[in-house]
Amino acid sequence: MPEYLAHIAQDGREQTALAHLQGTAERCAAAAAAFGAEEQGRLAGLLHDVGKYSEAFQKRLHGGPRVDHATAGAFECWKLGQYLAAIAILGHHGGLPDGGGRGDGPDRATLCGRLNRARLGKIPDYGAWKRELSMPQASLPEDLRDGPAMMFFTRMLYSCLVDADYTDTGAFLEGAPADAEEKASMEALLEHLQRYISGWFPPRGALNERRYAILSRCLAEGACRVPGLYTLTVPTGGGKTVASLAFALAHARAQGLRRVVYVIPYTSIIEQTAEVFRDILGPENVLEHHSGVWFAAEEGGELTPADQARIRAAETWDAPVVVTTAVQFFESLFSCKPSQCRKLHNLAQSVLIFDEAQMLPLPYLRPCVWAMAQLAERYGATVLLCTATQPALGSLFHEFAPNLLVKELCPLPAADWDAFRRVTFRRAGKLTWEALAGQLQAKDQVLCVVNTRKAAQTVFRKLSGEGNFHLSTLMCPAHRKAMLAEIRRRLQAGLPCRVVSTSLIEAGVDVDFPAVYREEAGLDSILQAAGRCNREGRRAPEDSVVTIFQGEDAPPKLFATAIGAGRLTLGRFADIASREAVAAYFRDLLDLSGQQAQDREGILAKMKWEFFPFREVSDRFHLIDSPTVTVYVPWGEGAELLERLRAGECSRALYRRLGQYGVSAYPDHVRALHGAGALEPLEDGSFALRDLELYDEATGLSREAEGGQANFI
Repeated sequence: MPEYLAHIAQDGREQTALAHLQGTAERCAAAAAAFGAEEQGRLAGLLHDVGKYSEAFQKRLHGGPRVDHATAGAFECWKLGQYLAAIAILGHHGGLPDGGGRGDGPDRATLCGRLNRARLGKIPDYGAWKRELSMPQASLPEDLRDGPAMMFFTRMLYSCLVDADYTDTGAFLEGAPADAEEKASMEALLEHLQRYISGWFPPRGALNERRYAILSRCLAEGACRVPGLYTLTVPTGGGKTVASLAFALAHARAQGLRRVVYVIPYTSIIEQTAEVFRDILGPENVLEHHSGVWFAAEEGGELTPADQARIRAAETWDAPVVVTTAVQFFESLFSCKPSQCRKLHNLAQSVLIFDEAQMLPLPYLRPCVWAMAQLAERYGATVLLCTATQPALGSLFHEFAPNLLVKELCPLPAADWDAFRRVTFRRAGKLTWEALAGQLQAKDQVLCVVNTRKAAQTVFRKLSGEGNFHLSTLMCPAHRKAMLAEIRRRLQAGLPCRVVSTSLIEAGVDVDFPAVYREEAGLDSILQAAGRCNREGRRAPEDSVVTIFQGEDAPPKLFATAIGAGRLTLGRFADIASREAVAAYFRDLLDLSGQQAQDREGILAKMKWEFFPFREVSDRFHLIDSPTVTVYVPWGEGAELLERLRAGECSRALYRRLGQYGVSAYPDHVRALHGAGALEPLEDGSFALRDLELYDEATGLSREAEGGQANFI
């Protein structure tokens, strides 16, 4: 009887199909056990490559033509009624397919098309597998009630299969076992945290006493709560970052949970949070994973075992603490691609913290809340929504998981909440940009946040004298970091510092101004801007004024609903920072937007009424749905990186480093610059700025170029 092979290494070593299937099955079963799907995992792992038991595939191993080897295992599962395992197997190389229709021809890449391909005998004969393998028994979980829940389960099973297959294959090809490195336990990490905070006791001052009380409460709640859905509503300055981590570690230790995943809305604040966690827990225990981080060997060097471990951790999120972005988190949950889905199974039995939870994007709010409910209800995860302005999501969670109660970890008395009050709000009505600039000019240190990049540049250019700064996404990230460092230096030194910024400064950027101006926006944005005023509490609230004004330009349509809900709240509540006002604002926001606007792409309806639309959902779900084009700027190190790109170097590491020198420009802006000959097209569809004179040291990428002008928000 011939021996059927799965892989041949470069050094001539051979792995049999039997060994690969058995190894993958055990790894897949172990991963799926975290959410009660061990049998399904073993079945998928054992059958995923039975198509390699064909003469055609054996010839492929020696240089023959490509062979469809995934359809065979999917067809065997389908005949057993194991439909979800069949879909996972079909997609384990090329991605999860759409279901399609029964009439799909054998050349269609849909589930039905591929199954018809097998029924018509259009795949190589693979019957030899039955001489070496017997079919394991498996049953579907009984609580998969509808199409969306089955799609979610399929993605989780698919994640187990992809990771198991890649890991087993990699271990063979590298000639080394793929045993996971020993990781720090949650108990050890909690001890790290306790040592870190030990110097905080006894707390000095009334404010620190309240911060320590919040932290102590979170530690106690973590030790006694069962996995579920929680909120942590702490006023700005209450220490929610460390307090939420304390809850997560205590809870994970008490409940035997496997990791902590901290989800942050923007990369602009993720780095500082990751740095805090590294200081507390040690850098080896914290994985920072987002588009601005790359894992690669030093130039000209080879990957060390530590490099390889970091790369694998980023691909699988197999680390004690993961800090990532909402984009990375949610787009992976709705993806069909193996590279994005590989990590999903590691969300089961984990603590998932969503920082600044109010910033979940409204057009995808319902799918995001539905996914969080799935993880908490079906996959043993604990979900914690953490913010000073808690969105009113209880009714949505109840709709998707009626048995899942939302519980607040730290319900503060009104007096304790008021103790963190640092500012006084003032309404200024409508201001022209000229009048606004005049009021800013009269202050030595002030922050002004406006709604558009155009407005930011207009107001900034009306200021005179020293100490004036502009911040917007027309500046590349490396430039903004350098500018923020100078702003912090001047603030601490008491030097003149007037900053005009778009909303990018609101999301957790650690700056402290004695006065803030905020153009009319949603209440959450107004309160976020207020968090940059008297941040350290060194001044009296009555001396720290946040001025709310209506700008000269009409508000962007994108902000219209939030501004409308904000106006309702401002008109009804004298204290707009109260928890009652915040709750009313979010209720109004959801009511004004309506269900359709909360799922703009119809993701949930599509999953409910269509036959496994994996690819279509993946194509539609983009948390940041912006038609922008990247323009790389030869500013600072960006010039040398662009030269390397022009010289032919093309690597993920290079593009990630270039990301620090990229500006996202709208199509009209790009057309104007390109029409004036200012841009050099690059192979990936992005551009390089030819003329650094069009990049201003104060305001970033020019909005105007000879031959055209672009106006945008």
